[in-house]
Amino acid sequence: MYFIVVKFQVKPEFTDSFMDRVAEFTRTTRAEEGNLFFDWSTSVEDPNEFVLVEGFRDDEAAATHVNGPHFAAGLEAMRPALVSTPKIISRKVDGQGWEEMGELKID
Repeated sequence: MYFIVVKFQVKPEFTDSFMDRVAEFTRTTRAEEGNLFFDWSTSVEDPNEFVLVEGFRDDEAAATHVNGPHFAAGLEAMRPALVSTPKIISRKVDGQGWEEMGELKID
């Protein structure tokens, strides 16, 4: 499994509309072959920070996602709403279940 966590710092004026802005990106990614998990949440520490958690079957599925045309379109849709470049934290995991993950600390 290839596990990816991305933190997005969103401008306050876009916080309420951010999920609408990324809706197509979310739908398309969830439908990708090899996508096992894809979900958004907001940070418990900062209401303007969104956290994306993705799980892919393997490195190849993750690479296909990142190199796909909808990925570029999703980034373009997000860009005006972002304060800075998203912070990406990735972890490759051997195994098929979330219990294989162990603890992942996001700072």
